Amino acid sequence: MSDGTAAEGRTPGPAAPPEPPPVAEAVFGDALPLALRYVGRLATDGVTRGLIGPREVPRLWERHVLNSAAVAEAVPHGARVVDVGSGAGLPGIPLGLCRPDVTLTLVEPMARRVEFLEEAVADLGEAAASWRVVRGRAEDRSVVSAVGAVDVVTARAVAPLPRLVAWCRGLLRPGAQLVALVGSRALEELPHLLPELHAAGMRDVEPRAVGASLGDAATTVVVMTRGDR
Repeated sequence: MSDGTAAEGRTPGPAAPPEPPPVAEAVFGDALPLALRYVGRLATDGVTRGLIGPREVPRLWERHVLNSAAVAEAVPHGARVVDVGSGAGLPGIPLGLCRPDVTLTLVEPMARRVEFLEEAVADLGEAAASWRVVRGRAEDRSVVSAVGAVDVVTARAVAPLPRLVAWCRGLLRPGAQLVALVGSRALEELPHLLPELHAAGMRDVEPRAVGASLGDAATTVVVMTRGDR
């Protein structure tokens, strides 16, 4: 992703990473030191490279990292997950850290974001050894070929749902799920979008509250499944 608040083109100085809230240990377990390392990278390189807005640094845990980890509740065990429009690695990297059972691919078209992702994944060491970073757009044939079969596509504030479904059509094979982190406006519009989503071959489209135990990091995702058509 996309954090939705990135200040593209700005190069402010790095800020001190925020301390993790107590709930972070329960979410990440043994991977908490790696989550701390990732938050440190977001607060420094993420800001200086324009991927994270400097005002977002104090709320990196609640609004971005734990908010992304909450998506894990909607991802089946052992799923092959591709995070499209990954940006600074949200929600993909927090999801991968708290769910080592998933197979993770991060897809991002912009070169400087890809560079950040590759460095972040390398910095996470063995825990991310099986992760992949693929440069390109979700709709590109080369990306679909490189990613291969997936069980779950995740996205955070990438595009309106009908457009997101169209972009991800090649990745969303029958039975695959799209798990989209969306804002309140998208949730309000969802009932009106159902005919268009159904026409695009999606079924079982429904909002799902996740992260209830995470306080301010709790959020809602829209989950849908690609039908047989």
